[in-house]
Amino acid sequence: MTKSSPGFAGIYPPIPTAFDANGKIDYKAQAENLARWEAAPLEGYVVGGSNGEYISLERAERVELVRFTRANSAAGKQIIAGSGMHSTKATIELTIAMAEAGADAALVVTPSYYKSKMDHRTLIAYYTAVADESPMPVLLYNVPANTGIDMPVETIVELSAHSNIAGVKDSSGNVGKMGEVCHRARSGFQVLAGSASSLLGAIAMGAVGAVPALGNIAPEQVHRLWSFAREGDYESARAIQLPLIAVNQAVTARFGVPGLKAAMDMLGLYGGPPRPPLLPLEPVEIERLRTVLTQAGLL
Repeated sequence: MTKSSPGFAGIYPPIPTAFDANGKIDYKAQAENLARWEAAPLEGYVVGGSNGEYISLERAERVELVRFTRANSAAGKQIIAGSGMHSTKATIELTIAMAEAGADAALVVTPSYYKSKMDHRTLIAYYTAVADESPMPVLLYNVPANTGIDMPVETIVELSAHSNIAGVKDSSGNVGKMGEVCHRARSGFQVLAGSASSLLGAIAMGAVGAVPALGNIAPEQVHRLWSFAREGDYESARAIQLPLIAVNQAVTARFGVPGLKAAMDMLGLYGGPPRPPLLPLEPVEIERLRTVLTQAGLL
């Protein structure tokens, strides 16, 4: 099945899932966060991505979050739904359910439990089967820090030939690799950077946008960075990019999802606790994060 692929140029924050103290989804807090993000210059949202703690959500929760986000965001905002599972059948079923819930595209992470067997042939078969059955465009999701699998350029390029595979979100941070994909993939295949730290370089190489965790807490700055880079004003883009690198590293590699949620709490959004087994930051970590946010001028 195929659907006309929309453009994905712009910034799509991978929105966190708001949990209460008992680990239940707090939809009131989720709505309040969405209202804040709706006022920011964002093209849409990724729902159920890594920062949404999709791995800790039940299937029904994942679908309901997409439905809720669609209902609480403007009609023009694109909803990209994380629909990857460890089996081809389950991924297809969830992808179809996400489309029915109002998603515009599916973000499909590499299956990773049988990591040593996720070679070129297996990934080609997996993504082809999903894209064949998906009622909406599919975005490949390469996130080796979490899956242990770094999808090769050759695999991405071959998959780009599929009419229902619209692009890739690459969270490897490898700007050179993103550039090679932009150069070799079919015309119209779209590359999205997975990190604000590599945004300027990725745009210069041909990426159309990003899915940055930092877009949740500094959407205006990240969007200005993207706009300047797209216009070729690299000096202005660099002036924004450099101070954000330390913040981005703090809320991704250093402190992870608990760090992003703690930063949201500091900046007037609802971060709240992560869902176990993830734990909130320790007080000393919170103070280190506060220092980083202050030095970057965000707090």
